[in-house]
Amino acid sequence: MAWRERLKTLDGQPNLIKAAQFLRQRLPGDKQLGDPLSLAGSNPSQLVGQRLGAVASERPSAMRELGLSAFQVWQSVSEAQGRGHGHSEKAILFTDLVEFSDWALEAGDTQSLDLLRKVGLAAEPPITDHEGEIIKRLGDGLMAVFDDPGQGVEAALEAIEAVSELKVSGYTPQMRAGLHVGTPRRLGGDYFGVDVNTAARVAEAASANELLVSDAARAKLGGDEAKLRRRLRFKAKGAPRDLKVYEARS
Repeated sequence: MAWRERLKTLDGQPNLIKAAQFLRQRLPGDKQLGDPLSLAGSNPSQLVGQRLGAVASERPSAMRELGLSAFQVWQSVSEAQGRGHGHSEKAILFTDLVEFSDWALEAGDTQSLDLLRKVGLAAEPPITDHEGEIIKRLGDGLMAVFDDPGQGVEAALEAIEAVSELKVSGYTPQMRAGLHVGTPRRLGGDYFGVDVNTAARVAEAASANELLVSDAARAKLGGDEAKLRRRLRFKAKGAPRDLKVYEARS
């Protein structure tokens, strides 16, 4: 229809697009909102944002800029109310399987996939049962966050135990995990920042069937501290030099 063509032409006018972009730069919130990273996730608001962002690949659009402006302000208001990034304290958990890659090279794709499916079915329920949120799956591991560090410890220990009971073609997987407490930056459906990197480094330093927690996590555990034993030797590239870690036990 003629009115649709006129609207499409108006929407693509360079001066109107520039005006909308100028407005965005002066509004609160993430000025770069619209890239795939910032719109990752599956909740309704992120899906709307993903559709708005997809318009950019089709053609320049003033409506896209105005829509993302509204989304940007809404996100900023949400963050101000405590649902944002960098202000909310989280217990960050990383897990992976020890020496999985070496075994997978010999076992082949079919058995490796079978093992990873069984590991997921064993390890993920304890996390969700303890009110954790699985942020992403990382091949033979995952990243999750908890509001309560104690719940994170219990979930990790249960997951490690459940995985240790599995067996595929005579092979028993061994999980390791690391937990750190901090205020990571949330962007879309993911978390970023120094605290996320620290949690990953703590996990990398763990041995088979072991959960390590940072001193920041230990300070939040209260009465559960009695279940922790200091790991005297700890060195991880990219982690703070003064970071202390503790082995958590059931």
